[in-house]
Amino acid sequence: MRTRMLALTSAACGAALLGAAALPASASASGSGQDAEAGPDEVTAAELLAEVRGCSRISKGKYRTDSGSAKATVPVCGTRNAVFWKADMDIDCDGRKTRACNRKTDPYFLPETAFQSSRGEPLDSAALPHVVVPGPGKVWDYRKSGLTGGSVVAVVYRDRVRYGVIGDTGPTGIIGEASYAMAKSLGIDPDPSTGGAESGVTYIAFKDSRISPIESRARAQSRGAALAREFVGRS
Repeated sequence: MRTRMLALTSAACGAALLGAAALPASASASGSGQDAEAGPDEVTAAELLAEVRGCSRISKGKYRTDSGSAKATVPVCGTRNAVFWKADMDIDCDGRKTRACNRKTDPYFLPETAFQSSRGEPLDSAALPHVVVPGPGKVWDYRKSGLTGGSVVAVVYRDRVRYGVIGDTGPTGIIGEASYAMAKSLGIDPDPSTGGAESGVTYIAFKDSRISPIESRARAQSRGAALAREFVGRS
């Protein structure tokens, strides 16, 4: 569970910006503007983004993207079967201690996550693509939107779509965070100290979609793909 205040030094911010700029869109790999890893029947980033162009706001206010942000700019929006927000991506490396996620790689590392695996252990942020939602507060309570730990989420960045689960909670006033594994799968620098994306990330959380076990990447992928097809009207 993230409760720390995120404050990058100017050097780290510069590194994050350079890292994000240096990472090519997945289109560069295929040369066609399509996600090279997506199958022909997979819902595309463009299809999902077309469904979230407008915002029917369900949050009582807006969120900041970082602890140092001067202004809250991100609302949580709702549809009949999903909620979504458009923000940056900070890197969550909390949970199980691994080579990628530990106190040396992340000075703010916490050996726990708000939701646990089927074995009652913290989630592995380096292996499990998951999203962090703000803890319940005055702005929004994710639980009242049909969401919980294990709810399926689609994350869109550039032309890539990746599926995961809600795996952790963060500060009640900040939004825009996902696990090391989620960032890496999207082509975003996953370094917990200098990585992340400054903007351009869309998070779509599907209501009443909890999978079990929470750590099953295969179930998140299959359920997410099915829910995404429904979301864009393909089924």
